[in-house]
Amino acid sequence: MPSNNSHCNSTFSPLCSSVCLREMERSKKKVLLFYCVEAEELARKVAAQSNLIQLQSINWRSFADGFPNLFIKNAHDIRGQHVAFLGSFSSPSVIFEQLSVIYALPMLFCASFSVVLPFFPTGSFERIEEEGDVATAFTLARMLSNTPISRGGPTSLVIYDIHALQERFYFGDSILPVFESGIPLLKERLQQLPESDKIVVAFPDDGAWKRFHKLLDHFPMIICNKVREGDKRIVRIKEGNPAGCHVVIVDDLVQSGGTLIECQKVLAAQGAAKVSAYVTHGVFPNKSWERFVHKNDNVSGKAFTHFWISDSCPLTVEAISGKAPFEVLSLAKSISDALQI
Repeated sequence: MPSNNSHCNSTFSPLCSSVCLREMERSKKKVLLFYCVEAEELARKVAAQSNLIQLQSINWRSFADGFPNLFIKNAHDIRGQHVAFLGSFSSPSVIFEQLSVIYALPMLFCASFSVVLPFFPTGSFERIEEEGDVATAFTLARMLSNTPISRGGPTSLVIYDIHALQERFYFGDSILPVFESGIPLLKERLQQLPESDKIVVAFPDDGAWKRFHKLLDHFPMIICNKVREGDKRIVRIKEGNPAGCHVVIVDDLVQSGGTLIECQKVLAAQGAAKVSAYVTHGVFPNKSWERFVHKNDNVSGKAFTHFWISDSCPLTVEAISGKAPFEVLSLAKSISDALQI
């Protein structure tokens, strides 16, 4: 005889499924989402993913001397609510005003507080190789770690594809870093491509392989590395064979793009049918993205069939809009899910 507790049997499975879905919906929280000016488009995409996310406004004003004159609208309505802030630390000049808001929001008696910082901009400056080096990744982590504790406890800090996982230990106990990845977006996009069975994933160095190979282990892989020849550092293929394949180079971020270009040349020389690239963070200082744009009068500009980035760097997303080979894979659904953690 079935136990009274075994109500999810085959006879009642439709009813059980309906009850379970209702319970799951009740367990989700309504989130008031604030955002910086740069991240407005991404914030709207996040809010469109769920009716439980409601956008909130901040007046991002400045005094005559350039320092912030900020105002959080409807501050009394925050009391007892789950609150989140979507930031974009694209330059040192905007960090101060956003930190001011991040420090203020949990002090308005919210039930919990989350910060979503898709790109941790100082992540590649985490090591001290000689006396005098300044690890600015540690500095920014300490600044975020000083976020006041809300009524619900420590702040949750959501970051995508941080450059070095050991940076989780840079944060203090008053903040809980949540490390997510944009790689699932890439996997979904690759499955939509024709001849997806001929895709090979390439990593520009051992560091990228260590970060991402477990998330892409169902693809054949190529590992590149840099070797010194005289005064030059040249990219070589360390492992794998690109011949006849669509090779997708994967890394966490791109700055000037020089390494990606050198990898593409080597892969093409070794017989790759196509070469594409994916980076979660398209930083591209000084418009370095222009090196990759397809131009009718420049055959070498068509070296990359696709170049996928996420929308973690809003200024880049705006700059490359409509320019082949770039395509933006949005983090909106992933951020929406992360706000329910």
